[in-house]
Amino acid sequence: MHVINITEDAEVFTANVYLVVGDRTVLVDAGAMEGVVEAVREHTDHLDAVVLTHQHGDHVAQLADVLSAFDCECYAYGEHELRTNHLDDGETIQIGDETFEAIYTPGHAADHIALVSDSTIFSGDVVVHNDAAFDYGSFGRTDMPGQSRERLIESIKEILDRLPEGVEHLYAGHGNAFHGDVRDVIETALSRAEQRTSKYPE
Repeated sequence: MHVINITEDAEVFTANVYLVVGDRTVLVDAGAMEGVVEAVREHTDHLDAVVLTHQHGDHVAQLADVLSAFDCECYAYGEHELRTNHLDDGETIQIGDETFEAIYTPGHAADHIALVSDSTIFSGDVVVHNDAAFDYGSFGRTDMPGQSRERLIESIKEILDRLPEGVEHLYAGHGNAFHGDVRDVIETALSRAEQRTSKYPE
């Protein structure tokens, strides 16, 4: 399974957008970078589906353009006018060459899901490897209306409970990908979230 972050060099604020090439070519999130369609076409002329981790603007601003260009399915937990398939907690979906389980992980967003296979997690914004707050094990912000630190903590625990032992690749909505002891990264994020201090001190 080949994973490409097509927004890695974006000059605008956007989520990471992952093109997963394999038996089923899938885009995880659509991002907010103009030119996402052209960036995908540098690698493939075909998409089977777009899967959304959640629907914050930095993850979905280019969704309509992507779906129009590739005429593919759209999977999401939350309702969206362009969603073609509801992806519920515990359901599975093929991404690339692997089968992923959707884990409902609210707190940062009410419709948030993480996607977990035997080797890989697409964690969206619930937990990330590094960001402007922490270099190893961080978590999604919860200081905006409709967000909840307590619910985010429970979501991170849920990921840990359902994370297979062999997961070695973490692709998050922001920051860099991580390859190695993914469980340790997530446990570190959990311990920081449980401190319940502001993620971005003033």
